[in-house]
Amino acid sequence: MPVKIRLQRRGKKGQPFYHIVIADGRAPRDGKFIDKIGTYNPLTKPAEIDIEFDRALDWLKKGAQPTDTVRALLSYKGIMYKHHLLKGVAKGALTLEQAEVKFQAWLQEKQAKVAGIRKDVELKEKELKKKELADETKVNETKAAALAAKIAKAEEEAKAASAAKAAEAAAAAGATKEVAPTGENSETPAPESESKTE
Repeated sequence: MPVKIRLQRRGKKGQPFYHIVIADGRAPRDGKFIDKIGTYNPLTKPAEIDIEFDRALDWLKKGAQPTDTVRALLSYKGIMYKHHLLKGVAKGALTLEQAEVKFQAWLQEKQAKVAGIRKDVELKEKELKKKELADETKVNETKAAALAAKIAKAEEEAKAASAAKAAEAAAAAGATKEVAPTGENSETPAPESESKTE
């Protein structure tokens, strides 16, 4: 079987990190390999791809077959395009200088595109953080308003309860004053009735 350029998984569970390796097609995924030419971290935005350009190009010239994922990574970095241009040079369709000019133009365009994507991602993250902060302050304000209303209601209830107690105390004091004169009046006629009977 031909030599393959493929990914070899590393990293923890749920946090993949890959080595880009040259390996025999019969070897297991994470097993023996011939050469390591780079790394790939899909968790960052945009994904972090670090490939040794010349070594990858050299292995492609030797006939190493990239897997679908690695082919996409090599295309993203321009290695597949450079390989394509070098094939054109070998056939005589282009000169080496023309191929280099085409590749540099493509590379500048790609770098500008990637910088734009990075900028967009940063702006989106900032907007998301701003929105989360605004939502959090809104929630905090509603909680504070609800708490203030609850405290005000409790204070009103306490005032109403104290006013009711004061009214009850005043009513009780008034009732005791009214009861005392009636008791005196009932006692005074009693001796008169006794004197009348005598």
